[in-house]
Amino acid sequence: MTETGAVLQERVQAALEEVRPALQMDGGDVELVGVDAGIVKVRLLGACGGCPMATMTLVGFVEERLKTRVPEIRQVVNV
Repeated sequence: MTETGAVLQERVQAALEEVRPALQMDGGDVELVGVDAGIVKVRLLGACGGCPMATMTLVGFVEERLKTRVPEIRQVVNV
């Protein structure tokens, strides 16, 4: 990973730390798996992992917040 990639991953992790409390309030969580070419790979955990609203949470909440904090992000996917 290049230094730029490492810095980008740190910024993404910091942004995830900001959304994590809201997910945890509903019994869920999110784990960063990796960042590659503007695509953030995460794993939804706990209640978020099996929730029928997980896709909406991922795109409408997590992805939106990450794109605001880290404009280089193009997409967030659950792996």
